[in-house]
Amino acid sequence: MRLYRTCLVFAGALVLVALAAPLLAPHDPNGVDLGAAVSGPSAVHLLGADASGRDTLSRLLIGSRTALLGPIAVVVFSTVAGAAVGVAAGWRGGWLDTVLSRGSELLLAFPALLVAMLLVALYGPGLLTPVIALSLAYLPYVSRLARGLTVSEKQRPYLDSYRVQGFSGLAICVRHLVPNIAPTVLAQSTVNFGYALLDLAALSYLGLGLPPLTPDWGAMINDGQDAMMQGHFLPAVIPCVAIVLTVVAFNVVGGAWADRISRRAA
Repeated sequence: MRLYRTCLVFAGALVLVALAAPLLAPHDPNGVDLGAAVSGPSAVHLLGADASGRDTLSRLLIGSRTALLGPIAVVVFSTVAGAAVGVAAGWRGGWLDTVLSRGSELLLAFPALLVAMLLVALYGPGLLTPVIALSLAYLPYVSRLARGLTVSEKQRPYLDSYRVQGFSGLAICVRHLVPNIAPTVLAQSTVNFGYALLDLAALSYLGLGLPPLTPDWGAMINDGQDAMMQGHFLPAVIPCVAIVLTVVAFNVVGGAWADRISRRAA
């Protein structure tokens, strides 16, 4: 319980920091101070500076916005589209279930990063292309969960009562079935957030994410590699720690929510 609360507070604080990042950043994230290149923590640069003399703290704070924005977009799209596909497949069954289920399995056959790298190679780097690719990659996980929940839920007597009253299948799903399965789906999506953050950071590390001058945690790790060879670890280690802590926090929170929902359902 203590770990869950700590992670929940950390995740909430991170969201607030991302929202207020331009106000909190002490320096221009792209401002160059060659005299402070690969310097350690000081009164001017609290977390030191990278090889180009850019303030690490400022880039970390501004980078938190893209670090959260991309995964949130992936989770929102994959959750909404995946839930719609899963509910439709589970509710209607028959040939529609077969087509949608086989389509989801086909998407599962392609690694998320490979699809993202292919789309970036075709359409160029940026945030939109990796988000679309990863959203499609995560969609089957949500749809399979939503389908299983729908198949189980539609057997419950309360849904039969709505059918007898003349409610359409669409109305029953939207008003009653979806709200009942939503907590479990959202809990899973919270866990997916951490994985999406890792994938997007990996793409930025490979130079396939945002443009070079845009502060981003994955790109900061790449920029700090040369400094590590000279014995300066902070420019690369700090964004690594930020990624790890963020992923752990969201995974713990999502896992705790999923466990609570499972206990209530039991």
